Amino acid sequence: MTAYEHELWHGDAAAVCDALASDVRFDLVYLDPPYSVGATMAMREKSGEARGRRRPTSGRDAYTDTGDVDALVAMLSRVLERVRSRMTDDAALYLHMDWRAVHEAKIALDRLFGKRAYAGEVVWQPGNGSRGARGFSVTHQTILIYAAREKKRLRFAVNHPLLREPFAETSLAMHFTNLDDSGRRYRERTIAGKAYRYYADEGRRLGSVWSDIPGMVANTPLRAEATGYPTQKPEKLLERIVRASSVEGDTVCDPMCGSGTTLTVAARLGRRFIGIDASDVAIETSRARLAGLGIEARLAAL
Repeated sequence: MTAYEHELWHGDAAAVCDALASDVRFDLVYLDPPYSVGATMAMREKSGEARGRRRPTSGRDAYTDTGDVDALVAMLSRVLERVRSRMTDDAALYLHMDWRAVHEAKIALDRLFGKRAYAGEVVWQPGNGSRGARGFSVTHQTILIYAAREKKRLRFAVNHPLLREPFAETSLAMHFTNLDDSGRRYRERTIAGKAYRYYADEGRRLGSVWSDIPGMVANTPLRAEATGYPTQKPEKLLERIVRASSVEGDTVCDPMCGSGTTLTVAARLGRRFIGIDASDVAIETSRARLAGLGIEARLAAL
């Protein structure tokens, strides 16, 4: 990667999309917006501080989430209209939400992208707590996936180990009864006259429920990647998304980049990134994180 091939923008995402060079196009977009929690979200920058919803022991404010679902969806619609205008025909959008506004967001996306652009969803179980005063506790978040155009088949990589999962024990016992010369277990299936061989140790194509990637620990910096940003996502989660829906040389955009996880992963995997955020703290955090890893990016502001 050449110097300043990456870009980090401080400003409103819709305005930045309009300001980018005319030839800039996005091959993959990951957007992790506010969730309508109705609180100011704060950093953890030193020992003794708490991150997340603002409390007396919190560090600096990262951003304010008003809790107004209608306002959130209106903002997302405005931003995603401009983002979509920058997406290539083969691009994918991953919108990361939770229970508070995901249904309203899907309706908005169906209107903007078209119902037939909907490519499915991922249920992510971060495993770090639950909420819900009545009924079942909410222990998951939802990632909506859309193609840039209706009826456009998305590119999906499936062969990397991070995009595979083990076969069920029942399936292994019933179907994987053959051994090859090296001792590997496999099954064979004949479909339309053609034989296919599946190896047990390669696993199957990943499903839509991801429970193998823990969320970031809320109050203690146990991971080297931790920045203290209140809604930081783990690098493994973004690596799975980037590997699944882009290839080396593609441009990955995160319109609300927060702590810079998407940017870090994209650069490490040989993709170009466009990171955008309106928060001073987010840009400061992302910039410091990238610099610490030796990743150069052109900083711009509106």
